[in-house]
Amino acid sequence: MWRLNAVCHKAGRKGSDLEEFKFKRRAHEKELRRARKDSQLVSKRLLLNDDEEEDGSMDTLASDQVVELFKMVRHGRDFVKKEADLRALRKALRSPSAHLILIKQPNSIAILVTNLCGPNPQCRLEAARCLHELSHSPHSEVDSLRLRQATPYLITFLSGQSPKFTELCLYTLGNMCPDSENVGDMLLAQGIIPALNSCIQIHRTNLAVVEAVGFTLSQLISANYATGRIIPAVLASGLIPHLLSVLTPDSQFGLGPVIECAWCLHYLACSNVDNGALVAQGTLLHCTSLLVTLGGAVAKGSIEEGMELLIWPLLRCVGNLLLSGPLGALQPQLNDSRLLAALCAFPQAFLQTHPALARESVWVLNNLTAAADSSVFCSALFYLNLVPALIQLLPFSHGINIMVLRVLGNIAHQGREYCLHLAQAGLLPALCATLKMADPEVVTFSLEVLGQLMASDPQLAEEFVRQSGLPVLEAIQYSNQETIRLRATHLLEHHLPPHCTVDTSASP
Repeated sequence: MWRLNAVCHKAGRKGSDLEEFKFKRRAHEKELRRARKDSQLVSKRLLLNDDEEEDGSMDTLASDQVVELFKMVRHGRDFVKKEADLRALRKALRSPSAHLILIKQPNSIAILVTNLCGPNPQCRLEAARCLHELSHSPHSEVDSLRLRQATPYLITFLSGQSPKFTELCLYTLGNMCPDSENVGDMLLAQGIIPALNSCIQIHRTNLAVVEAVGFTLSQLISANYATGRIIPAVLASGLIPHLLSVLTPDSQFGLGPVIECAWCLHYLACSNVDNGALVAQGTLLHCTSLLVTLGGAVAKGSIEEGMELLIWPLLRCVGNLLLSGPLGALQPQLNDSRLLAALCAFPQAFLQTHPALARESVWVLNNLTAAADSSVFCSALFYLNLVPALIQLLPFSHGINIMVLRVLGNIAHQGREYCLHLAQAGLLPALCATLKMADPEVVTFSLEVLGQLMASDPQLAEEFVRQSGLPVLEAIQYSNQETIRLRATHLLEHHLPPHCTVDTSASP
């Protein structure tokens, strides 16, 4: 039985540097898409059948052999013989070169559709498998528009009772979704969304089918054109409660269905079409609850294979939903303080293997602590003794230390008492180290946090000097970045103790 081996995928933020952050986020997403492709986390899925080897390999047939197989399918009358011919054709289509040969034959897709709708169930199954092979084709000539004759029937079959056949139809439709806006509009007009809604209810106890529904829906709503008509239709369809009901991993089946449905929720949240509706239906509550569960497992060292592929969309969904309204209005769905512990556990666990995931986790923390009414979360970070774990992340690059500095800046913004607690947690010597780093952005954020600490209490400025921070600030005055030089000079002139001798005459 086929199982999901890998999947991968946007987020948002508010702040004074919003446009710059959006630009970097778009560049990061481009890198993610490239990594997804390079890691064979492909958008299209190919189901393996019971009669095939796991790698799906077979000998490539010559062109005339493929043509002869198709002719036998087209002219065959005996169902037993036709089933065998369709099976042989399907196996031949495992070779991509056979795809181009087949579609050049007159009425080839129409013949397959005729068998797909025929009276013999085995011939229907093999015809569906042939279409599935074509839907996975790497050739641009074999696109979804060429296969569009089959889509009304594939959608109709989603209401059938055969899980195996339904799963096959779902993955075939899912493979066709990303090709073009025309395909998306066609599938929408043919009723794919109500069909998916009905399908996930009919087969709610069959996790293989539920996983396939999640895949097909994620393919449909992840396209650039989906925000216009498709996502609003999904939000109005009643699918969301069914997706949320899947967010409970099954220990025997695996994480596949949960991962697919989590990506669906992520795409819906990052579209910003109607995040209020997602929150109202409990999406934030369900996603944070699952993150708490996963965080507890990670903290105990129980990391299941593929778990990061589930944590990723959950983090992004939560991070985006946190931006959908005032934090106070969302707090009823954020009442489990263990969420903060989970968000600190993920970076520790995945720092070496998936540093981007560590950054995403701290990004959610940033969104929790950046709002005007976030003091309860800032206080909880101290109460749960999580700030030292965050400070320990400051030496790490890949954007992790920058995001940690944002969080620490959010905490410092809460006032003097918070700044004193940050100093007690060891932030000042850590800032001495980050101020020496080569990354100008890290130095800039370090200066901002340091300025907040010094402005809150003169004793913290004196403590910074005792931590040998004065020579570090003086050295920054020779930076080739004017903004950094000015920030350092401002701190030296306005926040250090009067008895410190400071040379601020460095040439620009």
